[in-house]
Amino acid sequence: MTTSTQISDNKSTPSFIALLPLFLFLSLFIGAGVYFQSQGVEFAFYQLPSVVAILPAIIFAIIISKQKLNQSINTFLAGIGHSNIIAMCIIYLLAGAFAAVAKATGGVDATVALGLSLVPSNLLLPGFFVIAAFIATAMGTSMGTIAAVAPIALGVANEAHIELPLMAGAVISGALFGDNLSIISDTTIAATRTQGCEMRDKFKENLIFAIPASLITLILFIVAGQGQAQVTPQEIDFIKVIPYLTILVLAVMGLNVFLVLTVGIILAGMAGLLTMDYSVIQFGQDIYTGFSNMQEIFILSMLVGGLAALMQQQGGLIFISLKIESLIARFSKSKDGRSRRASELGIASIVTATNACVANNTVSIVVTGDIAKDLANKHGVSPKRSASILDIFSCIVQGIIPYGAQALLAASIFALSPLEVVTHAWYCMILAVVAVTIVIFRKRI
Repeated sequence: MTTSTQISDNKSTPSFIALLPLFLFLSLFIGAGVYFQSQGVEFAFYQLPSVVAILPAIIFAIIISKQKLNQSINTFLAGIGHSNIIAMCIIYLLAGAFAAVAKATGGVDATVALGLSLVPSNLLLPGFFVIAAFIATAMGTSMGTIAAVAPIALGVANEAHIELPLMAGAVISGALFGDNLSIISDTTIAATRTQGCEMRDKFKENLIFAIPASLITLILFIVAGQGQAQVTPQEIDFIKVIPYLTILVLAVMGLNVFLVLTVGIILAGMAGLLTMDYSVIQFGQDIYTGFSNMQEIFILSMLVGGLAALMQQQGGLIFISLKIESLIARFSKSKDGRSRRASELGIASIVTATNACVANNTVSIVVTGDIAKDLANKHGVSPKRSASILDIFSCIVQGIIPYGAQALLAASIFALSPLEVVTHAWYCMILAVVAVTIVIFRKRI
């Protein structure tokens, strides 16, 4: 998310004052969430849209800028208009369009039916973890996966006499596993674009962390599995599953993400045209609906890009980097202080703290992307690894905070408290242990 203004202004004086706009944004966003939560409002942390909460912060950043008004506005616009920001936003639109068209043409239902047909009756708990993981990887959204899978999982759990918190934990665990890996997830898009790496490379890097964590989780769910039930067979339309499988294969092959998503949209639309009463006009409307669904993160990414440019110009991001640099130097065993291990832990800590505050993994990645990239560049951390760490640790936090959207949605469907749900989101907890262990003990060439 580095802007042309940021690149040209490497001599900014470190300034804590320049960070105050960011603190204002977080205070408004968190403060509103805490207030609405105290009032018993559902989805309390989502009542004040982030794109509104950030506006006072932008105004404040312009006011405290030492540049003239027109120069400050130009700096802000340069941040918004940087190629990385624009590319990220276009990818958001394409990902939203694919998700909307695939859902409207029955792709989600077909994929769920396929998953259920493959689950043995005595392995329902680990089965739903796998189903949710596959669907989230294909759809690129943990929220959409929970909304699609949780109602079915609830019915099966009641019939098989499986404890509801366990089933809810299996669904949310699988959803966050897939969301973290998916190449069309907004977290993946944000992480790869801010760090400047290919999605295929980040995907492979993530597997180093995700595979051992998922296997351990799967074993635990198998051990904890209770009861069994015969799931009513559903008709499976394989044509509608093809778009999901295609984008997964093309993405792993390394094709340009714009091409991958465009092909996915076309295939999803063709599946609807060939198998159901689905018109070209409806196809176009669903594409637009997908665009609209990405409106908030689209606008927020642009505004955060502008705010980051202002903070960079005023020395705020340099201030943070220097503070983290001092900590890295203190804990680094290398003579020159270039400790990749300490830098990776620093990146993990920043995104973890931010996500705990804003309760949104994508927002936390967008907000911390510049700082993470700067740390990675200084300490020889590859872009794919910094992108992977950003995505992984934001995923971990998102799965264990009871005020996150995923926990709130699952809790509402299963009629549980959000705390019960997150205490059974075993994948996120196991991933935290695995990720920290790998970062600390992994050999670095």
